Amino acid sequence: MSDTSSNFDYIIVGGGSAGAVMATRLSENPAVNVLLIEAGGKDSNPFIHIPFGLSLLSRFDGIGWGYHTEPQTALHDREMFWPRGKTLGGSSSVNAMCYIRGQKEDYDLWQAQGAEGWGFDDVLPYFKKSENFAQGADEYHGVGGPLSVEPLKHKSVLSHAFVSAAHAGDYQILEDFNRDDREGLGFYHVTQVNGQRCSTAKGYLSQAKHRNNLTVLTNVLVEKVLIKQGQAQGVQARVKGRAQRFLAKSEVILCGGAINSPQLLMLSGIGPRAELEEKGIFVQVDLPGVGENLQDHLDAIVQHTCEAREGYAVAPTALPQYVKAGVDYMFKRNGIFSSNIAEAGGFVRSSQATYGPDIQFHFLPAILEDHGRQVAWGYGYGLHVCCLYPKSRGTIKLQSSHPADHPLIDPAYLTHEHDQRVMIDGVRIARKLLSAPEFDRFSGSERSPGDDVQTDEEIVEFLREKSESIYHPIGTCKMGAEDDAMAVVDNKLRVRGVKGLRVVDASVMPSLIGGNTNAPTVMIAERAAEFVKAAHEGMTESV
Repeated sequence: MSDTSSNFDYIIVGGGSAGAVMATRLSENPAVNVLLIEAGGKDSNPFIHIPFGLSLLSRFDGIGWGYHTEPQTALHDREMFWPRGKTLGGSSSVNAMCYIRGQKEDYDLWQAQGAEGWGFDDVLPYFKKSENFAQGADEYHGVGGPLSVEPLKHKSVLSHAFVSAAHAGDYQILEDFNRDDREGLGFYHVTQVNGQRCSTAKGYLSQAKHRNNLTVLTNVLVEKVLIKQGQAQGVQARVKGRAQRFLAKSEVILCGGAINSPQLLMLSGIGPRAELEEKGIFVQVDLPGVGENLQDHLDAIVQHTCEAREGYAVAPTALPQYVKAGVDYMFKRNGIFSSNIAEAGGFVRSSQATYGPDIQFHFLPAILEDHGRQVAWGYGYGLHVCCLYPKSRGTIKLQSSHPADHPLIDPAYLTHEHDQRVMIDGVRIARKLLSAPEFDRFSGSERSPGDDVQTDEEIVEFLREKSESIYHPIGTCKMGAEDDAMAVVDNKLRVRGVKGLRVVDASVMPSLIGGNTNAPTVMIAERAAEFVKAAHEGMTESV
């Protein structure tokens, strides 16, 4: 049975980092009706809002998709855990809150790859529009936007030691990684407000959800986009076990992210012809680039244990500090529980770097096991090493034509030798920083890779055994020029070959930016909202 619901002007699929922005911005016009559909539930889990709670979020099945990759041939055939948020706010409700935009040249590269009008000078105003920067407006930062960006309220002694160790690599200490010069170490700015996480659900959707022209549906899985004579008509969704159709007068906007958006396009008959026909799906548009060009940041941890009782340990002796932290947070919204744990980090160059830093560090004053899904006892600290511009390319493919079946995720990690070289350099630089005198008083010793891992070959073997995703998949519905056969959307994010259908999320990025991808995704949505509004105004004037 299928019921047809009332018409909306816009239907937005996915209430995450981009979808919450789109719903908020489009519903600013009281004359349009907006429907936002989220597969997950409301962001009511308290650990979402307490920043320190991110250490436990990966253990909650109800707020994540539970994705795993296909066996990775270059990583000893490991099937890797890929956490993605399945709740209002999406991955902005479960991430580490680091506010990073990337390198200026990253966006100029997008433009060079065919994303006309997406150079840094074009996108900077939208970063500023989205932002409420605690330290005031200037040429790089904005105030008054929905996304609160603040310095951390609490920083571990260990994190301070890491930043002070910058001299060991002849690096500068930076106050802000989102300016011209970002090579060096420092503390991250975070998407927080009053010591709480500022996801897009908190920053954007909370101010819009009571509008009469915005309908938000949660726990509803969209199964396909309805297309008739080359025009997106609406979507079919599963509501309490029943198929239901929702119709859109103007546009359907997919904001599912780098995994779900290409999956939904393919389920709707938009994608590589041979693959769709193999799954028994009627081909609406043969778009070979859907699901291709998958890129992600691979990450490995140089992990130390230490004798000093500092940092965020799971140990009986740490209990008193957590009791105090609970009181501090309850009454003042500061202290340990306001920490994002990944407090400090930095950007440095490997021997392969071209136009800027190509390695990112995240320093954690704690021992991390299996994305936090396993308890790691004792005191310690670790430095995450990330290759920012991987040349390995992977795919998202359909497992079947059933919408509830997870797609096949193959990021093809470390299949390009360049990525191996960058990660080897990164591990060596990390070791140098953690060997600085600033860490002597903590009596730390390297737990992983371990003192017996020294040669390039041994480090690569360590990477194959231990490296993981740091959760930045992009590129599977990439933006590009008209003559690029693999481009899925144009520079206004309109899907090729279908009217009234856009993709607005990290999947449209042609290539990875040099850093955490949440802030750029919010920027993309801010810009897309203006595209949609302009199209609506043009349509209204023509009528």
